[in-house]
Amino acid sequence: MRHLLVVNPNTSASVSELLQAHVQAASGPQVRVRTVTARFGAPYISDEASYAVAGHATLDAWAAALGGSEGAPPEAPGAVLIGCFGDPGLLALRESSPVPVTGLAEAAFIAAARHGRFAIVTGGERWGPMLERLAQALGHAPLLAGIRTVTPTGAQLAADPAAARALLGQACRDAACQWDVQAVILGGAGLAGMAAAIQPEVEVPVIDSVLAGARWALSAQAPPARRGAPGFEVAWFNVSPELAALGTPGTRP
Repeated sequence: MRHLLVVNPNTSASVSELLQAHVQAASGPQVRVRTVTARFGAPYISDEASYAVAGHATLDAWAAALGGSEGAPPEAPGAVLIGCFGDPGLLALRESSPVPVTGLAEAAFIAAARHGRFAIVTGGERWGPMLERLAQALGHAPLLAGIRTVTPTGAQLAADPAAARALLGQACRDAACQWDVQAVILGGAGLAGMAAAIQPEVEVPVIDSVLAGARWALSAQAPPARRGAPGFEVAWFNVSPELAALGTPGTRP
């Protein structure tokens, strides 16, 4: 049985439960999905500071999962999915993992780009420039036509699904019309499943970032054999024991 590890960089258990349910449903019974939650940081990432801390939290949760923490035995995943539309820690984790790694945003960018130019709709006003920077870093900026954020955060939207569907549906329609795109990404771990409800109201494909992440992970091929085992090429100090154990042995200067 294949094993997919989902890392929730938020500390919210409800987000982890949502990710677990939707990624497992998309993966089918032949794949074992295990979702782990950040052990520190913000309940829901919504600004630069919480995003910066989430990068560390992602690496820490991954290291803890590989060590079999929280009562679970160690189990090597076949792929890793960062369950945040913003992918904190993506490049660091990809550098450190022997198996494929992606995040909700990167996977959604890839899925949307197959249709042509795309727009993003997500919750939290501060995410706009953060996602622009990420798209640029990952090479998807040329096809990104625009980003429309709504004032409530993803956590607030998830707390009131009916109101969220109305607000996000209008935002998706506006984005599709304003930028004349071929697809719209509905981004956010807390918005898992809402794209399907909104799709009948929007003339172009609405990409569910969680579903896109699950599909990418299921189809991912192992990277070239650059690293045979998980680890970091640096010695760590004053981090969690699980993270330190994956570092290069060393001493203080």
